[in-house]
Amino acid sequence: MTSLTWNPLLDIPPFPVYGYAKLADRIGALLGTRHDVLLVQGEAIIALEAVATSLARPGLQALNVVTSPYGGLFGDWLSRGGAAVSNVIAAPGLPITIATFTAALDAMPGVGVVALVHAESASGILNPLEDIATLAKARGAVVVVDAVASVGGHELNTDALGLDIVVIGAQKSLGGSAGLSALSVSPTAWGLIAQPGGVEQSTLSLLDLKHNWLDRGRLALPGMPSALEFHALAGALDRFEAEGLDNAIARHARAAAATRDGVEALGLPLWVEASGASNLMTGVQIPQSIEINSLLRELAPFDTCIGPGVGLIADRLVRLNHTGNRARLDAVLANVLALGQALQQLGHPTDLGAASAAVLRHYGRPA
Repeated sequence: MTSLTWNPLLDIPPFPVYGYAKLADRIGALLGTRHDVLLVQGEAIIALEAVATSLARPGLQALNVVTSPYGGLFGDWLSRGGAAVSNVIAAPGLPITIATFTAALDAMPGVGVVALVHAESASGILNPLEDIATLAKARGAVVVVDAVASVGGHELNTDALGLDIVVIGAQKSLGGSAGLSALSVSPTAWGLIAQPGGVEQSTLSLLDLKHNWLDRGRLALPGMPSALEFHALAGALDRFEAEGLDNAIARHARAAAATRDGVEALGLPLWVEASGASNLMTGVQIPQSIEINSLLRELAPFDTCIGPGVGLIADRLVRLNHTGNRARLDAVLANVLALGQALQQLGHPTDLGAASAAVLRHYGRPA
C-alpha cells in the first residue's frame, strides 16, 4: 500500500468564522473608510465585474474612463447590463487629462456613475483621481475606483475623497495572493445597487453578499470559503501593517524614483513624467531600432519582472515592476541593469555604471 504524504497546503486549518469581519475591518482601515467592506472569493477582475453587473440597469448613465483594456472591460460590463455608457478614452497608454474628462462630464448632464482605474499596471501611469472625484461628486455621481494597482503604493483615503466603491486586490503592493479581492461600498452606492432591476441569485451580485453576509452579522461567508486564501490574506495584512501604510507608500515611491533615475541614466526615455507615473510600475520607451520580442528574449535569462505594455502599447514600451516585495534596492537595481545589458546585447549603447550610481543615490540615506 502506498503511504500518503502529508502536505501542509492540503491540511489547512479552517479559517475562523469571526475572522472574516476582522479582515474586512482591517481592509477598511487600509482604505480609510467606514463604509461596508465586502470580501470576494476570486481575483480582483471578478470583483470588478461584480460591481459593474450590480450597478448596471437600463436608465443608468455612466461615464467610464478608459486608460487601458481594463477600463474598456468595465464599460462593456456596464453596457451588457443595459446602462448607457460613454467611454472617455485617453491617448494609448497615457493618463486621462482633466480637460478631456471635464468635457466628457459636461456632455453627460445626467451622469449617475463615474468609473476609473487609479494606477494602471498595463502602462505604469497614474490617473488624477482626486480631481476626477471632486468633479464627479459635484455632479452627484457615484464614483467607482479600481485601486488594485494603487492601494498600498499610493495614498488612497476613500472617505476623504468621497469614493463610493473601491476595489482592491492583495497581490500587488500588499504582497499577498491573487485569490481574494475586496471592495468598499458607500450608502449612496448601496442605494443605487438596490434599485429595481438589480442582479440577484448570482455570484456577481453584491446584493447577495449584502443579504447573505452583512445583513446576517458578518459571520459565515456564503458559499465555501477557501481557508488557504483567507489565511494568506491575513498573513499579508499582518506583514503590511507591521511595516505601516505610510512606510509602505514611501518605500514604493523611493523604488519608483530610483527606477526612473536609473532608466534615464541608461539614456532611455520614460513613458510618462513622474507626475503621471505609478509608484508600482515604470514604463520605458523602447528605442525605435529595437524590436520588442528580441528585447524580451534578451531579458529572459535575467529572471526579472520586466514585461511589455498591455493593449495598444504592447510593442512600444517595457514595464519595470517594483511592486510589493520588489520595491527594494536589489530588485530595482536588477531591473535597471538587466534592461541596460539586454539593450547592449542588441547593439544599443547604455551606461550601466551611471545607471547603478543613479539608483544607489536613492538608497544612501533613510527615506
